[in-house]
Amino acid sequence: MIRLYCVTGNPGKLREFRLAAGNAPVEIELLPGFKDIPPCLEDGATFEENAIIKARHYARLARVGKGAGHARPLLFADDSGLEVDALEGAPGVLSARFAGWHGDDRANNRLLIEKLRGVERRTARFVCAIALVEGERLRGVYRGAVEGVIVDDPRGCGGFGYDPHFYYPPFGCTFGEAGAEEKFSVSHRGQALRAMLAALDQEPLPQEP
Repeated sequence: MIRLYCVTGNPGKLREFRLAAGNAPVEIELLPGFKDIPPCLEDGATFEENAIIKARHYARLARVGKGAGHARPLLFADDSGLEVDALEGAPGVLSARFAGWHGDDRANNRLLIEKLRGVERRTARFVCAIALVEGERLRGVYRGAVEGVIVDDPRGCGGFGYDPHFYYPPFGCTFGEAGAEEKFSVSHRGQALRAMLAALDQEPLPQEP
């Protein structure tokens, strides 16, 4: 069993990563002491850059005990968000703080719909980039993306963030309406995580006792 430490302050993301991992021989845990580590400045221009910044920052400051796994623990961080074509890719890397306050989903969604008022072109995509480090050595960066359409009225109470406004045509519903397993089978976060696990499978590490 391979133990992976996840760097996120969003419990929804951690829950999604664990679900997306399915029956893979991995354990995904929140990095011990995560809340005690000062957050880093995510000033990258892309999701990939921010994921790498975050992963290396927490790897450098992490304190993982002897009983927690590898001496150089495997740690991953993601940066993800929504790209709307009519807004030239916005909110992009600013997705979580689009309205100014980090993690204010209601305000972010309200601003998004305001900016799209009267706009016919509603195509958009969710994007996720995951950076995996071993110690501070970058093992790889993995990307996932899923295409959809933005709808004005929120639908469903599942997921989080922009999910209730993100309509996925193959499902005939928004991500907020989709079941968890259904969503993760196609989601940007699920794609990126499975790409990371596939890479680990090609270059396996010693198994946990």
